[in-house]
Amino acid sequence: MKGFTLIDFVVLIVYLIGVLFIGLYFSKKDMQGKEFFKGDGTIPWWVTSVSIFATLLSPISFLALAGNSYGGSWALWFAQLGIFIAIPLTIKYFLPVFSEYKIDTAYHYLEIRYKSKGLRILGAIIFIIYQIGRMSIIMYLPSIVLSRLSNIHVNVFIILMGVIAIIYSYTGGIKSVLWTDFIQGVVLIVGVIGTLIFLILNIDGGISEIGRTLSSGKFLSPNDVIFDPNILKTSIFMIIIGGGLNTFSSYISSQDVVQRFTTTDIKQLNKMTYGNGILSIIVATLFYLIGTALFVFYNQNPNLLMTAQQDQIYASFIAYQLPVGITGILLAALYAASQSTLSTGLNSVATSWTLDIQNFITKGLSFKKQTRIAQIVSLIVGVISIVVAMILASSEIKYAYEWFNGFVGVVLGVLAGIFVLGVFCKKATKTGAYVGFIVSTIVVLSLKYVFTNLQVSIWAYSLITILITVIVGSIVSRFTKS
Repeated sequence: MKGFTLIDFVVLIVYLIGVLFIGLYFSKKDMQGKEFFKGDGTIPWWVTSVSIFATLLSPISFLALAGNSYGGSWALWFAQLGIFIAIPLTIKYFLPVFSEYKIDTAYHYLEIRYKSKGLRILGAIIFIIYQIGRMSIIMYLPSIVLSRLSNIHVNVFIILMGVIAIIYSYTGGIKSVLWTDFIQGVVLIVGVIGTLIFLILNIDGGISEIGRTLSSGKFLSPNDVIFDPNILKTSIFMIIIGGGLNTFSSYISSQDVVQRFTTTDIKQLNKMTYGNGILSIIVATLFYLIGTALFVFYNQNPNLLMTAQQDQIYASFIAYQLPVGITGILLAALYAASQSTLSTGLNSVATSWTLDIQNFITKGLSFKKQTRIAQIVSLIVGVISIVVAMILASSEIKYAYEWFNGFVGVVLGVLAGIFVLGVFCKKATKTGAYVGFIVSTIVVLSLKYVFTNLQVSIWAYSLITILITVIVGSIVSRFTKS
């Protein structure tokens, strides 16, 4: 029972220093203005594709997907199939519009489409609040795990992660973030594959035993509902729809993803989006296989089980069962999931604040001043996120994956509704967008916090918010001119 050793800690530190220097290497060119926010046009589509994957696959997914499979069935795996909803809708209807309008940020589209600076600022504010909350959770989750494994205070890991992400986000802009995301995404994928191979080799019966376990009720349990006539209840059908619309909402209305679409031309966007979708399904499947393999492994070796907490079972296996040094590498992969999402969040918040909000507060900003403001914002937001993460460390979030998808459904679902209204309703007005936004926000918050007896599935939130925004916005737009 070795746990997280000094050697593993050294491996983790060396990895983090390596990531920092890589980020600084790609920031050695003096980037200002549009280059800081969009890159210099030299970023290949496959780098951006892996970067989107690394951004969306946070430590919430890293820890929770394997935990879901270990503690239950593969029901939530079906959320990954939602990309077959998200990708076609994004490619057919939204990427061409974003490319045609030559948007600087996701919320720049709202200003152009509705001729409303207010909607642009509103979208940016919602995104910034959402992203600060998300980054704080992303720093908290892996840090609390590493703290419990190493007996090092959780705040040490939170500060370490935050400071490194702030440094290369501050210095290099989007190009530095994209390349470090790519490297961390590769580390994560290799680490996941390595864990699965190690598990298979240490299970009596190997892959055939995992297959037998899956076929005997571990893939879908008797309690899993395939389809419920009340579609607002949780079922496999609703998980696919909800997962797809959550991803779709991120693709079209979350600046950290849309910002990647602005780094290349329309010819490369389809490859980028499909590449991200394929990676997401493959890696999610690997996580679920790991969860089932862990279930088999600990059933065969119950004396080795070190934790009963579902979301920490994978990290516990890495720390206590893998060879010294390899543990450090795999926990570095966990950190990689955090670093890539965190650095992207900092850069996207800085970009959105500078271009969507600051440009209206201070007119006529030069590229040099825009870049300086973005750097200061990334520093301030990074510090705020570190502080909030420390506060979260004193609490517990159970079932993080489902909780976070509900969070996305409420926040980004409401925001995405305005984008969908603008693209699909040619006569939509800014008044219709505002009213649709307000009504959908009231409805979904009421369902979540007031009418809890209705037991509306969190996977239905995006569907509800988008539909209400489009329906109400369309009706109001028929009676308004602006």
